[in-house]
Amino acid sequence: MTTATTTPRRSAAVLLLPLLVGGLVMVALGVYGKLHTPTGFAVGPAGFSGALPMKVWLTTGALVLAVVQVVSALSMWGKIGIKIPAWVHRWSGRLAFLLTVPVAFHCLYALGLQYDVPRVMAHSLLGCFFYGVFTAKMLALPKRGLPGWSLPVLGGLVFTALVGLWLTSAFWFFTTIGIKV
Repeated sequence: MTTATTTPRRSAAVLLLPLLVGGLVMVALGVYGKLHTPTGFAVGPAGFSGALPMKVWLTTGALVLAVVQVVSALSMWGKIGIKIPAWVHRWSGRLAFLLTVPVAFHCLYALGLQYDVPRVMAHSLLGCFFYGVFTAKMLALPKRGLPGWSLPVLGGLVFTALVGLWLTSAFWFFTTIGIKV
C-alpha cells in the first residue's frame, strides 16, 4: 500500500544505487588519475597536429552536441515551441559521450590527475565529476518511479560539468594558444 508520505521517499530511494555507482566512478577515476604514473605520451591524435588540438576539438564537438541535448530535452518536455524527435536527443547524447572518451583516455593515461595549477585542478575534478554524474544519469534512466526532478537535475549536472570542462580546456586553449587543428 502506497501513501502520499511514502511515495516521495520510495521514489528518491530509487536514485540511491545510480548515485552510489556514479560516486564510485568519480572516486575511481580520481584515484586512478592520481596513482597512475602519467606517460606524457600523446595517444591517437590522428588527423590533428597534436594531442591538445585533438582534445580541444573533440570537447568542442561534445559541447555543441550537449547544447543539442538541452534543446531536444526541452522539446521533449514541451518547454519550447518546436518539436524535435526523441532520436535526436538520444543520438546527440551518444555522440557527445563518444567524443569525450578519447579525450578522457588521453587525460588519464598521459597526464593523470593534476593539482598544481588551479585551472588544471578544476579541469581534473570536473572530468571525474562529469563521468560520475553521467553514469548516475544513465543508470537512473530505465528506473521506474523516479522523482520528476531527477533526470532534469542529473542532465543539467552533466551539461554543467561539460561546460566547465570546455571552459577549463578548449576555451583556455583558443584564447591562450589560438585556433589550431
